[in-house]
Amino acid sequence: MMINNNGDLVLNNDALSSNRAFLFGDAVFETMKVVDGKILFLEDHYFRLMASMRIIRMEIPMNFTMEFFEEEVLKTVRTNKVDESSRARITVYRNSGGLYTPKTNSVSYIIAVNSLADKLFQVSNKSYEVDLFKDFFVAKHLLSTLKTTNKLLNIVGSVFAQENDLQNCLLLNDSKNVVEALNGNIFMLLQGQLITPPLTEGCLNGILRKQILKIAKKLDDISVVELPISPFDLQKADELFITNSIIGIQPISKYRKKEYGQELSNLLVEKLNNLAAI
Repeated sequence: MMINNNGDLVLNNDALSSNRAFLFGDAVFETMKVVDGKILFLEDHYFRLMASMRIIRMEIPMNFTMEFFEEEVLKTVRTNKVDESSRARITVYRNSGGLYTPKTNSVSYIIAVNSLADKLFQVSNKSYEVDLFKDFFVAKHLLSTLKTTNKLLNIVGSVFAQENDLQNCLLLNDSKNVVEALNGNIFMLLQGQLITPPLTEGCLNGILRKQILKIAKKLDDISVVELPISPFDLQKADELFITNSIIGIQPISKYRKKEYGQELSNLLVEKLNNLAAI
């Protein structure tokens, strides 16, 4: 069978034209940091991947243990000679066949890696300005908490940020509350409370979100709560920062006319590096 690829009639390439990740976004993924041959927060990444596969009714291969997951990632890292510090992504997709209704729930996976400059999580002192992205909204349901390849909202939001000379945007859910950033979870320090939206708001069930909650609960003079964040709260906050598995913590320096400090961000990233034993 021939297909039309940008005007050229070529033999059908099943890897592209029949891949359900390409056709329907029928895939989940994990992005993790690897330092000196160690996957940081391996257990959390593994169990989140397994939970995501179960939620979207994928079959989990019998050999897909945490040890298998770890060895396949590290094998790819070693082969590409990026052992010192790298970003690894494993994408699990449902195998070809069917339209919206798949012919099988069996899966395949792809692992890709690239080198990172730093072993340690760093806190940048550079200006980092954000604004709200209000063209589309995050739905308040379980699928929004998963890392799937359905990321059009994040892509369009990133284009909006680029067009407006912003470093990032904050996403709203269908209740008009702040849910997360384009590439990570959001935290707000307000009057001695460290606040992040609960998963019921539709935010990503982030690995670094979990670690920061764990660390912050041990700090003196700060209470940690999971509560909805209104856009109006942002103007009153003392600090705002974004978390994800690669950057660690990214302080926000400016939202509209409000500027923020990063004292807590500096403290948390130091403790995060200790927790990760980097």
